[in-house]
Amino acid sequence: MGLGEYFDNAKGHGVLATANAEGKVNVAVYSRPHFIDEETIAYIMTERLTHENLKSNPHAAYIFIEASDKLFTGKRLYLTKIKEESDPEAIAKIRWRKSYIVPENQQNDRRYLVYFHIDKILPLIGDK
Repeated sequence: MGLGEYFDNAKGHGVLATANAEGKVNVAVYSRPHFIDEETIAYIMTERLTHENLKSNPHAAYIFIEASDKLFTGKRLYLTKIKEESDPEAIAKIRWRKSYIVPENQQNDRRYLVYFHIDKILPLIGDK
């Protein structure tokens, strides 16, 4: 099973970690990644700290914890930002939940589609 297929079927929660140029870390809850191909993923972001950090440091890490009877099952993805765009049509096209309604207090927030190269994939626990 490829990584894209894994995320199509897996249920769980994810966290994206970034750091600014000085190394100050931020973590934020993020949904499953949008797969462009097996080496490229994208996330929809607003103008918050995660997006700001990526302006000065393109490296990030995503941890996905499966909702499973097995403890500590999931993936760790090590990422490098490769590009971004702010086209609302591209963002709407890639969105997982087509029925998603942006909360009223976020409707005027600018959104970005941020693309990452997957540098390394590890299980949630261990290195094998």
